Amino acid sequence: MSTTVPANTGFVVGPDEGTPYWFLNTLTLNKLGAADTHGALSVVDHRVPAGFAPPPHVHHGMDEAFYVIEGQISGFCGDKHWSAGPGSFVFLPRDVPHGFEVSPDGPARALVMVAPGGFDEFVAALGEPAGSLELPEPTAPDPARVVALAAAHGIEILPPPAG
Repeated sequence: MSTTVPANTGFVVGPDEGTPYWFLNTLTLNKLGAADTHGALSVVDHRVPAGFAPPPHVHHGMDEAFYVIEGQISGFCGDKHWSAGPGSFVFLPRDVPHGFEVSPDGPARALVMVAPGGFDEFVAALGEPAGSLELPEPTAPDPARVVALAAAHGIEILPPPAG
């Protein structure tokens, strides 16, 4: 389902609605895209498996926030470490290195908001249309493709932290 509607029309996207993608071994539903908001905001429903951790990265010129719906997530932003569970809200300001990891005890789900919009376009470019609303079978991503597509969408992939 595409949520693109005229800018002067409100709309509702239901719990399992949005455009679903299998994105880096997650199920990510694009709920609200840059095209829906004149580029102002993207919102995705990010459903991630136990132990999931994207590489450390920086969103250049984009603020990221997420509301944890279920599961336990820990991470860092700059030199600050944090932990968040259901009902927690996490803010990650633009141009600051950050990353996170889902607890090995179970999956997590978060509503991710990125402003200005465009993160939905990164999900669509890197992901593949989901055949079902289930987590995909895990596959190894192509690191060069991830880095290139991330860079094209204002995201810099960083090396793993030392230690």
